[in-house]
Amino acid sequence: MNAFSSLEKMLDPARPCFTAETAANIVQIEPDAAKTARMEELAAKANEGKLARDEESEYWSYIYAGKMMSILKLQARLFLKRQAA
Repeated sequence: MNAFSSLEKMLDPARPCFTAETAANIVQIEPDAAKTARMEELAAKANEGKLARDEESEYWSYIYAGKMMSILKLQARLFLKRQAA
């Protein structure tokens, strides 16, 4: 089991861990512009095969954080949709 499947189980919409207010706040979270620019810079270097070892680690941390935020936002949207029904 990887970290993402564990996170998905923790955030099971059948057993929500947040309120309507926190779910709405989570949906509104936007990435930081400076971090997005840095990630795009690292992605370009990765595509060229020019990442240094420390940059590769940084790049993957952005990827993992993005995946986690996507899962969290999806769960928040599902929670809000069910609350509205």
